[in-house]
Amino acid sequence: MTNLARALSWLLHPLVLPVYLVVFLLTATPFAFCSGSVRFYFAWVILLCGVVIPVLSVGVLRSLGRISDWRIDSRRERRWPLMIGALCYLLCAVALARVPSLVFLRKFMLAAACCEIMCLVVSQRWKISLHLTAMGAAVALLAIMSFADPGRSLVPLAVAIFAAGALASARLLLGCHNSAQVFAGFCGGFAVTAVTMLFF
Repeated sequence: MTNLARALSWLLHPLVLPVYLVVFLLTATPFAFCSGSVRFYFAWVILLCGVVIPVLSVGVLRSLGRISDWRIDSRRERRWPLMIGALCYLLCAVALARVPSLVFLRKFMLAAACCEIMCLVVSQRWKISLHLTAMGAAVALLAIMSFADPGRSLVPLAVAIFAAGALASARLLLGCHNSAQVFAGFCGGFAVTAVTMLFF
């Protein structure tokens, strides 16, 4: 079970979730009908700002001794990765603002930046689950989409909720967090994303 929990933690790592987001949005939503140039622009912006730059940054921070492990489980080591993550998502939102048809996705990138900032603030005093914060944000995105298009988004929403529960169990089994940290991460990610996307 421990190996399964570790595998699940890597498969649903916050740095990996943007890949799933790109695949889902470009294959199973109305964004799949955008022009090829718009879809390509969206894909490379998300992957560059949401995956490539953060991963490279974590590698650099590790080589400089600012973090001790790729998992960044230590609360004290989270400051720089979270600051870089928030900046990357803000840059992503600015880049997507160039395409009016991607306003919904721009709002989600802004919400992701707000989630990173929330985790940065909370982590100064308390250890919150970054994994569950990211999953909470993903569930909020799919929940909002399901209101607009229930037939297309309900199944992915159910899968995301199930994945969030499995991930929470994995993090608890590995001893990375207690139940309060997992619960706070999911609820915080969901609430910040929902409020940002609906009211900003």
